Amino acid sequence: MTEMIVVGVSDAPVAERVVEWAIARAAERSQRVELVSVVGGAIGTLGEGGPLAAATAAARSFLEEHVRRHAERGVELSLRVEVGNPIERLVAISEDASLLVIGSDYQGGSSPSVRGFHGVRITAAAKCPVVVVPDFDVSDRTGVVVGVDGSETSESALRFAAAEADRRQEPLTAVSVWTPLTAPGYGLVSYAQPYLDNMQTATEEILAIALAGLSTDYPDLTVIPVVESGYPSRVIDELAAAASLCVVGSRGRGAIRRFLLGSISQEVIGHPATVTVVVR
Repeated sequence: MTEMIVVGVSDAPVAERVVEWAIARAAERSQRVELVSVVGGAIGTLGEGGPLAAATAAARSFLEEHVRRHAERGVELSLRVEVGNPIERLVAISEDASLLVIGSDYQGGSSPSVRGFHGVRITAAAKCPVVVVPDFDVSDRTGVVVGVDGSETSESALRFAAAEADRRQEPLTAVSVWTPLTAPGYGLVSYAQPYLDNMQTATEEILAIALAGLSTDYPDLTVIPVVESGYPSRVIDELAAAASLCVVGSRGRGAIRRFLLGSISQEVIGHPATVTVVVR
């Protein structure tokens, strides 16, 4: 692991937001940035050499323009052009990075996210935290939101989020969500109040345990605990809609370890309400 931010740069409109976010963070933390573009589709067929060389040269020129545009930012910038499957190449490169930054074509509201599936696959397999930058402006927002469920992965997400909020001097909203039992037809049954009260209390205790000691590490950090009933990704999205950053764990409590994200983190980055980090 190095103090290098790797940025996946495509020709999508969101690319400039992705590069800008990474460079701004690197400037604050004295990190290096490597811009990476991947030429995909090569299969080694006869006559492919000429088009492949042209595509590689075009990708390099594209990255060089980004480097020139940000040359005065005081950040060490390098570039790399890879050939192969973009998902596989970015995942492989992430092994030597402290952070991988990619873009989402989600523009907010009811707009679709055409490339969302690629982001999910990259985030699921990456070897470092992954930042997903949506295609809308969040510069006027403040605050960091983190999802906490008591799992080991959410502890890592909380530590990452606390460090970010403290560095930014912004409040940290730590949210834990509980969902009542669900089953086909069970939605018509009313829940007994003691059951609802116990679920709320148990979740409050989980969050309190997770937050214990945070004030010692970050004495100046404002922490806002939130415990709500509902569906986790929906509650997180509602809170993140006014935040500058959202942090979630790659897998929550009880998730099966496989080449997939947990369902909640997958839903959050499918339509990110703000710049979103998925922590392993």
